[in-house]
Amino acid sequence: MPWNIAQAKQHFSEMVKKAAEEPQLISNRYQVVAAVIEAAEFARFEEWKKAQKKPNILAEDLAESRQLLREESFEDGLEIPPRADRPNAFVQMLAEEYGELPG
Repeated sequence: MPWNIAQAKQHFSEMVKKAAEEPQLISNRYQVVAAVIEAAEFARFEEWKKAQKKPNILAEDLAESRQLLREESFEDGLEIPPRADRPNAFVQMLAEEYGELPG
C-alpha cells in the first residue's frame, strides 16, 4: 500500500509491521520519496552495495590470470600463432569501385 507522508506519520507502527511482508512506499506529492523495508532485506542490500564498491584493479586481474596459467602448466604463456593476412573487404570494395589502388 502506498502511503503519503501524513499517513505514514499517523500509522507508523502499522506501516512497519506491513514492511515485513512487502516494502512500504512513502510518497510526497505523488512521487515516491522513501521506502520502509524489513531489516533482513536491508542487510542484503548493504552486502550487495559493499560488494559493488570493490574496485576492479588491473594488477590484481593480471596476477589472477598468471596464477591460472601456472595452474594449467602454461608458465611461459600461451602460444600465439603468427597472424595470417586476411582479405580486407574495404580495400576490395574500393578496388572494385575505382580500379586498382596505388601502393
